[in-house]
Amino acid sequence: MILITGGAGYIGSHTLKLLANSGQDCLVFDNFSTGHRDFLKWGQCFEGDLRDPAALEQVFGAYPISAVIHFAAKAYVGESFEDPQKYYDNNVVGSFNLLSAMRNHGVDKIIFSSTCAIYGQPSQIPISEAEPPDPINPYGRTKRMIEQLLIDYQQAYGLNYAILRYFNAAGADPELEVGERHLPETHAIPLAIETALGQRESFSIFGDDYDTADGTCVRDYIHVSDLARAHQLALKWLLANDQSEIFNLGCNQGFSVKEMVQAVAQVSGRQFKVNQAPRRPGDPPSLISDYQKAQEVLGWKPEYTDLKQIIQSAWDWQQQESQRG
Repeated sequence: MILITGGAGYIGSHTLKLLANSGQDCLVFDNFSTGHRDFLKWGQCFEGDLRDPAALEQVFGAYPISAVIHFAAKAYVGESFEDPQKYYDNNVVGSFNLLSAMRNHGVDKIIFSSTCAIYGQPSQIPISEAEPPDPINPYGRTKRMIEQLLIDYQQAYGLNYAILRYFNAAGADPELEVGERHLPETHAIPLAIETALGQRESFSIFGDDYDTADGTCVRDYIHVSDLARAHQLALKWLLANDQSEIFNLGCNQGFSVKEMVQAVAQVSGRQFKVNQAPRRPGDPPSLISDYQKAQEVLGWKPEYTDLKQIIQSAWDWQQQESQRG
């Protein structure tokens, strides 16, 4: 059985669907602070909080868990500046408790949901796993701390890990059974779509004076279904090998915020108001992935490489969400 922490969230639910539909027995552990109960259409669920060691002991004691996929985390860069204590408590303490429960019950394999935010302002683009981590926001620093925990646990206790560093997750399940739903929404593509749907008055571009072609931030958008497939391949690799690795997951291509906005307008067939706003703290100018290592070791590469195709799936999902009310 695979334990999926945060399996009711955005990327977790897509991964849950893929694994369950391929015959994998899955158990979701979620506190539903940001996850959604209607996303749990597959497998079993245990409601609990990673900051509660007793809940973790109960789960590991009751189920034959062979590996963990660890999604559960607070993940808003802006909020991490406003309330870093929440991030260190939830992300770092929660992960420490999870690793302790795994050790107590002899579970020695984990896939960790990390982030390109650990790179900060990288020295080279595209970014390979050899780039030294230097996070510039509290969210990224918590993720880097957890990575270091895993590295130390591997060396001391033989815990094996696959650390997956995502770039900008986007899009939705093509069958529209799950999708992106954050409350509040902070991700650029769904915010632009909500504006195109008339649910917001305007879309804000934060900063137009970056050292990029059009002055706005450049990001590597990766479809959530491609991320789910990467977890499936990483799980297969982890269960078959006594090894630990770190992998970047992106498309090796970047689009500026202005280009993303234009693509949303084209997909939706609607023009919408765009405001220029000051830069936000913690936003690097450009983040583009080199995914060669994931391709060589896991046999993974993105299938959704057209930005409009990614946005189309997000647009279809958001239209369904608006009809749902």
